Amino acid sequence: MRLLPIFLLLTVVIVHSGATGASAAEPCDTASSSQADLNECYGKAYKKSDDELNGLYKQITTRLKDDAATTKLLVTAQKAWVAFRDAECNFSTSASAQGSVYPMIQSICLDGLTSKRIDDFKSYLKCEEGDLSCPVPAH
Repeated sequence: MRLLPIFLLLTVVIVHSGATGASAAEPCDTASSSQADLNECYGKAYKKSDDELNGLYKQITTRLKDDAATTKLLVTAQKAWVAFRDAECNFSTSASAQGSVYPMIQSICLDGLTSKRIDDFKSYLKCEEGDLSCPVPAH
């Protein structure tokens, strides 16, 4: 009966991931893949999202290069966000922590939250001149 809660958790995580726009993981959804293959594939999808996030972060810090105070706020916010993301995924995937499916579920969670942060960063990079509600200057 332990499989039913894990299956339900996996279903919730996959649906949640899809709802956040995390489409990088879609190529991993194959019935013929082994669990090890799925773990690796979802891990790579998360790595790709994390790399994109880091690239956007660098773009934002470049735009803020003349504003040390706002850069410091960004660094503080990003450190807090990373801590939240990791803690949230540790919590939300804890039911599968002892199973072979855990790396996949953990990667799906990390990828989903990272995709949301990517969307935030992309919106910061689209700020228009004079938009006082946006902390990143227009390009």
